[in-house]
Amino acid sequence: MNSSMKKKHKLTILNSANSILQVYFEIAHLKDLFRQGWLQAGIPIEKCESVADHSFLTTMLAWMIAEELAPELDSEKIIKMSLLHEMGEIYGGDITPRDGVGESEKFLLEYDSMHKVLSKLFNGEKWSALWEEFEKANSPEAKFVKQIDKLEMALQAYSYEQSHKLDLMSFYKSTENVLEDENLKEILAEILSEKKNNV
Repeated sequence: MNSSMKKKHKLTILNSANSILQVYFEIAHLKDLFRQGWLQAGIPIEKCESVADHSFLTTMLAWMIAEELAPELDSEKIIKMSLLHEMGEIYGGDITPRDGVGESEKFLLEYDSMHKVLSKLFNGEKWSALWEEFEKANSPEAKFVKQIDKLEMALQAYSYEQSHKLDLMSFYKSTENVLEDENLKEILAEILSEKKNNV
């Protein structure tokens, strides 16, 4: 490798490293973005989960269930999609139904946010396509992660009910409306049964 090629290679590495650091710190913002639905339901901010908390638990839940109950699905794709699924909230914020933002407007806000972050990466388009596949639910894996996203919310509702003595039934209902997979319906039924027994 001649000196000009070495210099170009070094610049490529430096540019890539700079982009990775920028994206890392943008994603890290999700640790400080609290889930607005829980705050609106009365969870104190110091006890409220962040969007990063939710993303991690959604990923773990999706991975476990895919491996145990849905081996026909691509679990690697599911893990990646789960990790990416809230990227649109970095600049778009955590929009809830109470905010009165329509679905198409919400999608555009989150798309712009996601693209602003991921376009810095060399493989950003590949990541963006995976995020968009999730949003449009146009694959079995995307449909699965959409349901897991809601199921994780129901599990978090159960956890908050135990620690804060609240009735968060509306969150279970929201989950129930989305679930199609019979295995996931059974998990939700188990949680609802536990909820009933603990009243």
